[in-house]
Amino acid sequence: MIEDRLAAYLAARWNEPVQVRGLRRFHGGAARETYRFDAVTAGGTRGLVLRRDPTSSLIETDRSIEFGALAAFHGSDVPVPEPLFLETDAEGFGAPGFVMGEVPGVRAAGLFDADPYGDARTEVGREMFGILGRIHARDTSVMADVLEAPLPENGWQERLDHWRRSAAADALGPEPILWAGVRWLERNPPPPPERMTIVHGDYRSGNFLIDGDHRIRAVVDWEMVHLGDPLEDLAWAMDPLWAHGTPDRPGGTIPEADAIATWERASGLAADPIALRWWRVFAQVMGLAIWISSAREVAAGRSVDPVMIFSSYFPYRFHNRTLAATLRELAA
Repeated sequence: MIEDRLAAYLAARWNEPVQVRGLRRFHGGAARETYRFDAVTAGGTRGLVLRRDPTSSLIETDRSIEFGALAAFHGSDVPVPEPLFLETDAEGFGAPGFVMGEVPGVRAAGLFDADPYGDARTEVGREMFGILGRIHARDTSVMADVLEAPLPENGWQERLDHWRRSAAADALGPEPILWAGVRWLERNPPPPPERMTIVHGDYRSGNFLIDGDHRIRAVVDWEMVHLGDPLEDLAWAMDPLWAHGTPDRPGGTIPEADAIATWERASGLAADPIALRWWRVFAQVMGLAIWISSAREVAAGRSVDPVMIFSSYFPYRFHNRTLAATLRELAA
């Protein structure tokens, strides 16, 4: 039982008896199982969150890197949950993972939430893209212990090769639109980044938590964090999949021009239009590669997780459609 493992683990770390109550799994994310629970001691009750490796995953990542990102940003002007305990083997939690503090009284926007922020959409958008800019303004040395050396100036090629290999390994069919996108990216390389930065890797509506006053209290799901071109994050955050039905308003918040300007002010960087166009095409190719991996896991019988099943259908069809439309526009 996970409850028993967690209770024994925390009791050993805190040197006092611990009861685990209210364990509940959240179905979401591509690379971790996430559970919320209460840790009860003589001194009181604390809400905690366990993130551990699943038996089947869309994305292979290192939990120590995600934990390192939380440690690097905790207490800064980029809000994140408090990282508590990291285990790189299966002994403590039944699988490698980590425990972090719960951020109470918050929610994340669901993919199908229409107008999730209501009249606060402007404030949320400015905060959303301001926080992203602050991530990119942060000195990369804060994660030097857990991230590999910066990519070379043609790091775009390494990023593209990574997702190309993933799609080639997992594709169940010919995927003509994805490979057309890959060919366009190869033939139209972007200019080098103004500066290499920490890249969240999955920054979007749904991966930050807002409170009842529509303030962003935490940025979560750092499993894809790496060093690279900050425009990769900006393009992913602006992808229409996360726009809640308003593709001209990234994340269902503020107009694109305002989002870019907000990010530029916070990051101290400029969003080169040609480079951003490349990364926006890349975002759709990356998305397709992830959804293709999801379909492979389900088809192979390695997962019956509802998120994996869903990813095989709706996001997959969405990015096939939007990438095809983008490539038609680029060819015009």
